[in-house]
Amino acid sequence: MTLQEAIQFRHSVRQYKDIAIEAEKIAQLRALIDKLNSEAGLHIQLVTNEPNAFSQGMAKYGKFSGISNYIAMVCKKGEDTTLGYYGEQVVLLAQTLGLNTCWVGLTFSKQPDSYEVRDGEHLVCLVPVGYGATQGVQHPQKKTVDDVAEVKDEKGKVKGESNFPVWFVRGVEAALLAPTAVNQQLFRFVLHDGNKVEAKKAFSLTNGMGYAPVDLGIAMCHFEIGAGKENFEWKE
Repeated sequence: MTLQEAIQFRHSVRQYKDIAIEAEKIAQLRALIDKLNSEAGLHIQLVTNEPNAFSQGMAKYGKFSGISNYIAMVCKKGEDTTLGYYGEQVVLLAQTLGLNTCWVGLTFSKQPDSYEVRDGEHLVCLVPVGYGATQGVQHPQKKTVDDVAEVKDEKGKVKGESNFPVWFVRGVEAALLAPTAVNQQLFRFVLHDGNKVEAKKAFSLTNGMGYAPVDLGIAMCHFEIGAGKENFEWKE
């Protein structure tokens, strides 16, 4: 399965089968996590054989079950967008390995003895990983490419959709498949100067329950895969 296919087939899954993840798949996940932590200064950790985070309290409200493996998404405070961008790469790798996942921000019990959160860091999310009882379902698309994308010319004027390059549309379509808090999709992609893409948070009174920055990073990961790195550069 390619990353493009993983984006299409990845859905949030909350119930898992009692099937152990093979050692070679654990090794692949840990290898990528180590690489990304080193590259981006993150502190993502894979936790295995730990059933308590999703077996009590708020997890019952979230209807989670059968979870004993998860990814602790830990980063320095203020680096949530970076965490989303790199963390989704781990999630998509899991999908290519035939595993299921779900970004979870609130409905779990913290297990401080199972992962490390250093001074200046915070635990943003937990991501269950394993063999789902189902493959999940796609949420209805609330927004279209027009809703979250625009193109600006050298004078800053907004152009119409007919001016969107094919690669840009593909990137935005991939971003629209990204998981976001309560499916709000609080992001926008703006094309400048032919191939420079600006990714930014969209305005919302709720601010995506505080998860808009990590959601933006996840959407950027999807956009990059859908558009192709060779076709654009990120605008600072």
